[in-house]
Amino acid sequence: MMIRKIQKEILILKQSLTGRTINRIAFVGNYSPRQCGIATFTTDLCEAIATQYSGTTCIAMPVNDVVTGYAYPTRVRFELTEKDINSYLRASDFLNINDVDLVCLQFEYGIFGGKAGSHILALLRGLRMPIVTTLHTILKTPDHDQRRVLEEVAALSDRLVVMSERGSEFLQKIYNVSPEKIDLIPHGIPDVPFVDPSFNKDLFGVEGKTVLLSFGLLSSNKGIETVISALPEIVARYPDIVYIVVGATHPHVIQNEGETYRLSLQWLAQQKGVESNVIFYNRFVSLEELVEFISAADIYITPYLNEAQIVSGTLAYTLGAGKAIISTPYWYAQEILSEGRGMLVPFSDPSALAEQVIKLLDNESERHAMRKRAYMFGRKMIWSEVAQRYMESFERARVERRHYIPPGFIAKALDKYPGELPPLKLDHLNHLTDYTGILQHSLFTVPNYSHGYTTDDNARALLVSILLDKLGNNKSLDLASRYLAFLGFAFNAENGQFRNFMDYQRNWLEEKGSDDSQGRTLLALGTVLNHSNALVLKGLAGWLFEQALPAILLTTSPRAWAFTLIGIDEYLQKFAGDSRVSRVQNELAERLLTLYQNNRSDEWRWYEKSLSYCNAALPHALLTCGKSIPNEAMTTAGLESLNWLADLNRAGAGHFVPIGSNGFYHYGSERARFDQQPVEAQAMVSACLEAFRITGDKFWNKEARRAFEWFLGRNDLNLSIYDPTTGGCRDGLHSDRLNENQGSESTLAFLQSLLELRLAEQAHLSMKVILK
Repeated sequence: MMIRKIQKEILILKQSLTGRTINRIAFVGNYSPRQCGIATFTTDLCEAIATQYSGTTCIAMPVNDVVTGYAYPTRVRFELTEKDINSYLRASDFLNINDVDLVCLQFEYGIFGGKAGSHILALLRGLRMPIVTTLHTILKTPDHDQRRVLEEVAALSDRLVVMSERGSEFLQKIYNVSPEKIDLIPHGIPDVPFVDPSFNKDLFGVEGKTVLLSFGLLSSNKGIETVISALPEIVARYPDIVYIVVGATHPHVIQNEGETYRLSLQWLAQQKGVESNVIFYNRFVSLEELVEFISAADIYITPYLNEAQIVSGTLAYTLGAGKAIISTPYWYAQEILSEGRGMLVPFSDPSALAEQVIKLLDNESERHAMRKRAYMFGRKMIWSEVAQRYMESFERARVERRHYIPPGFIAKALDKYPGELPPLKLDHLNHLTDYTGILQHSLFTVPNYSHGYTTDDNARALLVSILLDKLGNNKSLDLASRYLAFLGFAFNAENGQFRNFMDYQRNWLEEKGSDDSQGRTLLALGTVLNHSNALVLKGLAGWLFEQALPAILLTTSPRAWAFTLIGIDEYLQKFAGDSRVSRVQNELAERLLTLYQNNRSDEWRWYEKSLSYCNAALPHALLTCGKSIPNEAMTTAGLESLNWLADLNRAGAGHFVPIGSNGFYHYGSERARFDQQPVEAQAMVSACLEAFRITGDKFWNKEARRAFEWFLGRNDLNLSIYDPTTGGCRDGLHSDRLNENQGSESTLAFLQSLLELRLAEQAHLSMKVILK
């Protein structure tokens, strides 16, 4: 049964994501015009995704290795400084607050600061969205730091992209990465036609020549000297041979060694007597120029000096262009040139290289067959195809995310540590409150004046301030007075109801608020009348409660009835002899019980044919009525429906999963898993604590704490909804990230839940003292 439940939850989770698009992707890695292979790859991948998926915004976050930076295009939104770890931390914050749906990291040890590129970990640890990492280097024999960094990058990433089978094999055998986490996606290449090499030779003044080509940023590990050393033997057979070496010296080599390597190659050509057969193009060429160079080549050569290269962009480009290729047997070449797509020669062996070049030039039919096999194989590597494969990986990362939980967000199971509740922090509550009342929304943590105020939120805030007063907070009365004054201003004496929406200029936007706002206000007023000792508050609260109560009978919302009933229960605990209020209680309670009886079935124990928002308020209300009227049928219905809801909201892994607001849950349909709202957790905490008070069953105390842990990170994404730095609460949990805005509804939902749990603990401790 448990396995089937977990499987069903996974299915629901996947279905909740169906049709949703990834709107914003950030690509982290070097970027053009920086001159390096990673920069070219990141730029090409980013542009391919942006072209293929025009509805997706792609932004780039490159790493600067020089103080002056580079003249980046507008797609670059934030620049990292290679050796400054604080820039990585700032970058993490930047991504979190800019509504990025997914981060695509290009990982190479040498482009990030710290030992073995460890600075990138500071960025990854703080991210709150899925991460897909492309690994450009996977070492067979890493040192301690290299292993540590790659293993943590792998742990922090939701998916890992490799560009060769050997890369996948190394990850599994050396770094203990699950194969389920790995996507094999080939290196992307431009889509070029299959052309005769003679077509573009005139562009470079080599028409009528046989062209050998190598390209890429020059450094001593490229093995160009092997080709130059082989040229005398080749030229003796084919005097029209010309060897073109395209590419500037690598910037880091220039910085440390200057042009020593290039000069050594020129001297070697002179020494071998082939200087007239070697042409150096000492500059970083554009993609368009590179394609022209490749098209003019008869044979492409990669003479690298060691096997430890897991991928090669230059080799991928020439293979995809349908070139005859000769290479040394480094890892990537062994794999991609198999099945007759190229020839391999030993490392640093000019004689073997000369022999293979001559063999290919002697056998034109074999050379062209090799070209065709290479070109056909490369069709699946063109950027449009690769972009689709990456987007598939991105979608898998969203659905199957394995998010690393930062240490600061790990939530302890509160049912095991009953004394551990977060400290009370009211900074954000105070930040949202002005002399008028509490503002409705915020942009991140900044109050959003354009949305003004609501009676709903000021009623919630009044309730929270009264709970603060019960805990002895010395600033609570000032807050309560402010919120109560707002409710007094909201009351419309002409219709006996509260207005709800008011703009920042204090203009009411309606004459009558929603049914729910009426009920929620009565709930807050009843709480004041039961728990406040301040006569100045109770006087206005009592008058408003009396004036507004009759109109609640005109409402049709079950939740409005539920909020009112909970407020009436608070009121009657203080004024049990008020027959007028008791009559309203009986009327609304009967309505709610009738709803339940009319809609309930064995498989659907609920009040309506759908579950939407603040669901637990309905059984909570019936429980209070069953206790105070008293009415056993109401108590039974309340416990039965709350138990059903608790089971529905419990994931197979044991954490709280409220009904998502993106579709809710209609009878006979699949429930919405997201977006998950803080008011759901709050309503569940309040209802379960009421059930515990009525029954004494510790099960309900545990369920209250289970719901509260949702705020602290025990949820589908293992992300803390509560922000301990501000005392605020984020506005919800999307399928792949947090809603980073911290509005009043969310913040008050957290504070009410925390305060009710603290008061429950106080009551429990007081009872222990009495019993002793």
